[in-house]
Amino acid sequence: MNDAAISIQGATRRKAGRWEGAMRRKATRRAVYAKLGFVLPPLIGGAAIVLGVLFWGYVSGHGVRFVLDFDNVPTPRDVGTALLAALQSRAFYADVGVSLLRISASFCVAAVLGVLIGVSIGRFKWCRWALQPYIEIVRPIPAITWIPMAILIWPTTEESILFITFLGAFFPIVLNTIQGVEATPKALINAARTLGASEWHVLFSVVLPAALPSITSGAAIGMGVSWFSLVAGEMIGGRAGIGYYTWNAYQLIQYSNIIVGMITIGVLSTLSTQVIYAIRYPLLRWQRG
Repeated sequence: MNDAAISIQGATRRKAGRWEGAMRRKATRRAVYAKLGFVLPPLIGGAAIVLGVLFWGYVSGHGVRFVLDFDNVPTPRDVGTALLAALQSRAFYADVGVSLLRISASFCVAAVLGVLIGVSIGRFKWCRWALQPYIEIVRPIPAITWIPMAILIWPTTEESILFITFLGAFFPIVLNTIQGVEATPKALINAARTLGASEWHVLFSVVLPAALPSITSGAAIGMGVSWFSLVAGEMIGGRAGIGYYTWNAYQLIQYSNIIVGMITIGVLSTLSTQVIYAIRYPLLRWQRG
């Protein structure tokens, strides 16, 4: 019996020792992560990009043919040379500036109208009955499908491109605004009314602040979609812009410039979305406590 008790006590002590060791290691990892955790995301992201570029260089440099044909794909070195040349060209900056002006104008109009219509549909049943059928019917139509009709109904190609870009941002903003308004807790609305708030006070002091996270998320999604729509419009009907730059490079068999245009579009779209997140941060200070 004594031997058995001693054996059980020994096993218990070893188990407790292993548990304490695991907890110490876990605490050490947490302490290290608390001090260096902010470094890990850029390190891991940078390493992933480097590996992607190395893979790209290998398949393009060796002309790999497996399902996809990489014979005509320029190498990272060629694209880097083309990018440096583009950064020294005024025409490149002019194309970027034209696209930024188009996206800014179209997105601002889409944001204002999208929030107004989304709040109206989400808050007032008469507006919901009248407008939501149009939203649900038109929303699934891809923006690129509107290009022939836009060319017909708008007097100039420039206005057609702006309209197509507007559509890309409009529907995500509308739908997310509707969702945010409808998700506003009824208890908050009833409490405001109990305190004597009018319908307009309820809308501006309760509903819109509660819906703001959804509205800004819709704006971020809409920004990405609007860049897609803008580039499609510039490729088909534009005479300037980064989409036109990319399509013109394809027509002139300047494959390196195609990738320069693609990288530029990705960077501009990412920066535009980050601007929305930067604007959202102070607006949602109340949500962070």
